[in-house]
Amino acid sequence: MLKEIVKYSLDIKGSAEPTFVEVKSPFDGEIVAAVAQADEQTIDLAIAQAKKTFEEEMSVMPAWRRSEILTEASRLIQESVEEIAQIIAREGGKPLKDARLEVNRASITFAIAAREALHLDGEQLPMDVSAGNDKRIGIIIREPIGVVGAVTPFNFPLNLVAHKVAPALAAGNTVVLKPSSQTPVAAFKLKEILKRAGLPDGALIVVPCRGAKGNALIRDPRLACLTFTGSPEVGWRLRGEVSPGTRVILELGGNAGIVVHDDADLEAASQAACRGGYAHAGQVCISVQRVYVQEKVYDKFLKLFTDKVKALKVGNPLDEQTDVGPLIDEGSTKQTLEWVDSAVKAGAKVVSGGKALANNCLEPVILVDTTPDMKVVCQEVFGPVVSVMKYDTIDNAIKEMNSGRFGLQAGVFTQDINVAFKAARKIDVGGVMVNDAPMFRADHMPYGGRKESGLGLEGVKYALQEMTQPKFICLNLKD
Repeated sequence: MLKEIVKYSLDIKGSAEPTFVEVKSPFDGEIVAAVAQADEQTIDLAIAQAKKTFEEEMSVMPAWRRSEILTEASRLIQESVEEIAQIIAREGGKPLKDARLEVNRASITFAIAAREALHLDGEQLPMDVSAGNDKRIGIIIREPIGVVGAVTPFNFPLNLVAHKVAPALAAGNTVVLKPSSQTPVAAFKLKEILKRAGLPDGALIVVPCRGAKGNALIRDPRLACLTFTGSPEVGWRLRGEVSPGTRVILELGGNAGIVVHDDADLEAASQAACRGGYAHAGQVCISVQRVYVQEKVYDKFLKLFTDKVKALKVGNPLDEQTDVGPLIDEGSTKQTLEWVDSAVKAGAKVVSGGKALANNCLEPVILVDTTPDMKVVCQEVFGPVVSVMKYDTIDNAIKEMNSGRFGLQAGVFTQDINVAFKAARKIDVGGVMVNDAPMFRADHMPYGGRKESGLGLEGVKYALQEMTQPKFICLNLKD
């Protein structure tokens, strides 16, 4: 007997009967679920419902109640780790052990948001600093911004959703969420959990759609804020398409690099580069893509790194032993191989990997003798490819790290505090990890890029600031 396919409906008042699209595993093509698709009319209704819920319920909900809902959601996510991890592994191809980590992180993200909801403070501004204002008192309060439109990618289908939804709800906003069409099921599970936690209907509405239909969300003037995670090409285009007055937060990825100085712990650096370069098959915005190694220790580092990469197990994401699963689709696999081939034709050498395997899997690739103009160096590969390059002075390493379009995060390995601070201050990125991979991210830290890597900040506390607005109130008191 064939297994019944689970269907996820839109649950939007007044919407017409939707069409359903199958969500399939990138590894073996197994049908994970069937998900209803929103059209322009449905998105219009969703925004109207979210705006009504904001005005009538969320904007007047006290902080203690918002915190209570988010705390319960955190607990329910924690109770569902295995169920949701299985969904993430099946719909997105993320290795199961990494999928479990993502679910645990999402639980933490909601717990942080629950605490931050209670600390959304304003301030008093002294007005008697100039003559004539002696009887005036100034107060600055922070208010929720309204309807937040959220667009999320396939690679973290739960925790990157959490990083948009949790702070928005903590602030008293409502959210209309367009998840990746490749990995929408985790978002529906989160919606179910939030409903069980007590979130009002209309506070989070999920509107999966493909192609240009999402423009109905992006361009709607009722959106107070658009928060988008995805490719730079799409993100910067969307910035020009939103209505006047809509705030925009963009997290657009990069080509993260590591500097390995001559005094570095090479064992730790090679392990960080291995984990940071190939987790989720390199499909992470802060994946290690470039490694600059001081020439004195280059050969030793390369040997340690290569041995670790060759030991990685590639294959079925549902296998507990798998380290590297499939790329998200055939097109991604093809593009990654084309970029590697282009680099080799231009003079680069493959030290390890590069062979296409079955089920959209690819042997992790190490390249040497690459140059700054090669796509595998200056663009975002979003695949399991790392280039290892030599440098002589730390100034030249910093110069190479700063070349190019992106500036999200970076890593520096050294035992010299002066070298560490010099690199940290001069590398032009949003975050520098000393003696750690640039793929490190804690869910309470500020997270955002420079240059073409983005605009605005994520990290719960910092997203809360983005998703609220200050209001100044001046009291002119009598004697």
